[in-house]
Amino acid sequence: MSLPLRPVHTHHDPKPAAVDNAPPMRSKVSGVLAAAACAACCALPLLIAAGVLTTAGAAVVEQTLLAVAAGLAAVALGMWWLHRRRSARRAAAAGAACGCGGGCGC
Repeated sequence: MSLPLRPVHTHHDPKPAAVDNAPPMRSKVSGVLAAAACAACCALPLLIAAGVLTTAGAAVVEQTLLAVAAGLAAVALGMWWLHRRRSARRAAAAGAACGCGGGCGC
């Protein structure tokens, strides 16, 4: 008994590859850490009132926390931008892999 031949798939998938716009996990973690540093900065008046920090110590900690929060937010946005750029590049390469412009259904 002979088996039927499988048809050769000559057409490309008409759907273009999707670009992943969601932030990656490393960007989410960096964003959460930036929010935590910002929340800690907002809690400084409570720490001064409780006597845990002096006003001079709070001033130093405030400047440090603001710099850390800004740096982490910039890193999170940079990683998200890089992820979107790489994802778009991969989607474009997958769509143009057929040699006829991609997504043409030829």
